[in-house]
Amino acid sequence: MSDAPPRRCPICDKPAPAREVNRFLPFCSARCKDIDLARWFDGAYVISRPLFGEAPPLEATDDEDPS
Repeated sequence: MSDAPPRRCPICDKPAPAREVNRFLPFCSARCKDIDLARWFDGAYVISRPLFGEAPPLEATDDEDPS
């Protein structure tokens, strides 16, 4: 067994048990996991810069036939 301090939930700061007993790690519960996901959807979290350099711009192509 490790002497490391227990992990804390990044949403509510309650202890987040080890993965063997907690399938929501790093969160303590499904509720906190859903709160975090909702924050991403709402735009509360953003990635401030490209992770691997600049991505090429996406361009729409008219030559694809949907039929």
